Amino acid sequence: MTFNDLGLSEPILKALNKLGYQTPTPIQHQAIPIVLNGDDLLGCAQTGTGKTAAFAIPIIERLIANSVQNSHIKVLVVTPTRELAIQIYESFRDYSQFTKLRTQVIFGGVKQGKQTDALRKRPDILVATPGRLLDLMNQGFISLKDIQYAILDEADQMLDMGFIHDIKKIIAKLPPNRQSLFFSATMPQSIVELSGKILGNPKRITIKPQQATAEKVEQQLYFVSKGNKIKLLAQLINQNAAPAVLVFSRTKHGANNIVKKLDKVGIKGAAIHGNKSQGARQNALEGFKEGNLQVLVATDIAARGIDIDKLSLVINYDLPNVPETYVHRIGRTGRASASGIAISFCEGSERPYLKDIEKLIKQKVPVITGHEFEDDGTEIILEPQRGQRPARSKQSKRPSQSNSPHKGSENQKKSPYRGRRSSSSNSSRS
Repeated sequence: MTFNDLGLSEPILKALNKLGYQTPTPIQHQAIPIVLNGDDLLGCAQTGTGKTAAFAIPIIERLIANSVQNSHIKVLVVTPTRELAIQIYESFRDYSQFTKLRTQVIFGGVKQGKQTDALRKRPDILVATPGRLLDLMNQGFISLKDIQYAILDEADQMLDMGFIHDIKKIIAKLPPNRQSLFFSATMPQSIVELSGKILGNPKRITIKPQQATAEKVEQQLYFVSKGNKIKLLAQLINQNAAPAVLVFSRTKHGANNIVKKLDKVGIKGAAIHGNKSQGARQNALEGFKEGNLQVLVATDIAARGIDIDKLSLVINYDLPNVPETYVHRIGRTGRASASGIAISFCEGSERPYLKDIEKLIKQKVPVITGHEFEDDGTEIILEPQRGQRPARSKQSKRPSQSNSPHKGSENQKKSPYRGRRSSSSNSSRS
């Protein structure tokens, strides 16, 4: 099936053709007819599945078909982060470029003057983060009384970031007669309950994690001690010819620290996280997209909305403690027809996270062995005495090659990064 088979109008098909879009992704194939039919939709899908186009394209089509010339906001998209809001805004703008529809984005972290000036031009489509939306609503710049289409994207991130009360306030201001779309990467009970407050009798779509993980992403795992992670990272970046490397850190402080240490060895990068100003975040992202920065180090929340064409290498400097996040991260590479590599570092304390990840994706992540900074897994956590913090210790001897579960296998393959990949499962990882 192609986009031509979905009954879309000429202006949208012309825009999609210009963008090089031909074949819908699974979520687009399922969602577009539902939205075009006017049904509410509850979608469980990760970043990287083509979710934005799945709701933006049919919403634009419906606006064209039901063109009512007035000066009110007709479409509201609420999303958790500034980066994702900008990405969605750009997508709406691209898909509607051959129409007369107007799109605007608002978010916090910057002065509101330019945003309020843009709102005076009466956009048809508004993309917003919760805090700035409520702020401008309270000031009288925005009214939701004429909203025809309401989309809540990345709902689980909204709750994680503490936006639940803001979301409920926004929902209360929406007109009851509307079409609503609700997307979340995960569906815990709290998300199901929130969706019930927004949706009527929705159609449901689930894109499973194993479907969301691009088949063309080559996954690799390096066992490495915490102290050697930065050395291994620098080595892989220097050995790899990728012009853009996205590195994930679990914490803001960790992201800053990685950038500082890479700078000391001549690798140019920048960090992007919630403590950075909007200007700094945008400068870092633009520098990365334009090739002025080879490395972008991001936290998970800040990374929502990073969409880089032909990104061939993603490195998990820290394994995520939520397994679904792993799928989000590696989905940043290997998109469309491109291939990509997702490399993960795993220190001793992260092995439970690895176990959860492999349970979710229902496969073992191939291990690269024989590299310079390989950790044999003998780091142990000593039982603390009352009132003391846990202490780490390292056994004095490494296991011999014959006893190592990562060495001596006939099935081991050479890695492009000087190590060897173990194709068999490794019991020591759990």
